[in-house]
Amino acid sequence: MRKQHPLELLIPPPLVFLTAAGLGWFGAWLWPGGVLFQLPLLWILVPVVLAGVMGTLAVLHCFRARTTVHPHCPEKTSCLVAYGVFKLSRNPMYLALLLLLTAWMLQLGHLLSPLWLAGFVVYITRFQIRPEERVLQELFGEEYDAYCRTTRRWM
Repeated sequence: MRKQHPLELLIPPPLVFLTAAGLGWFGAWLWPGGVLFQLPLLWILVPVVLAGVMGTLAVLHCFRARTTVHPHCPEKTSCLVAYGVFKLSRNPMYLALLLLLTAWMLQLGHLLSPLWLAGFVVYITRFQIRPEERVLQELFGEEYDAYCRTTRRWM
């Protein structure tokens, strides 16, 4: 697969997540007047639990199918996993990261939090998901196209 942009598949998604989370924290620290609300802890635990369940199930499905979960080597994918949480989202592991980031941003309650969430989604979609999708389309052709028609990218 030829990369269309040097950032494609370069930065590991967990590092993109940590960067967005760190920027959220730094923004709240730098501009404490931007804190709009504080939510009860229970509200914040809901996306954390959902993320944990979704991420764990996604990894287990991939291991059961004996295919890679490595985000930098989509060409090593040996089969298309289209069951379990992969029926809800084509990218349940990235969705789990987004849920964790959402929980963190809710905890911060800062005015700029939606900016970091949007930045995460835009970056992961452009530089991680789309390159992976190109590889999967090359590997699995019509089977992957049919999967894309029935399953959303995020949810």
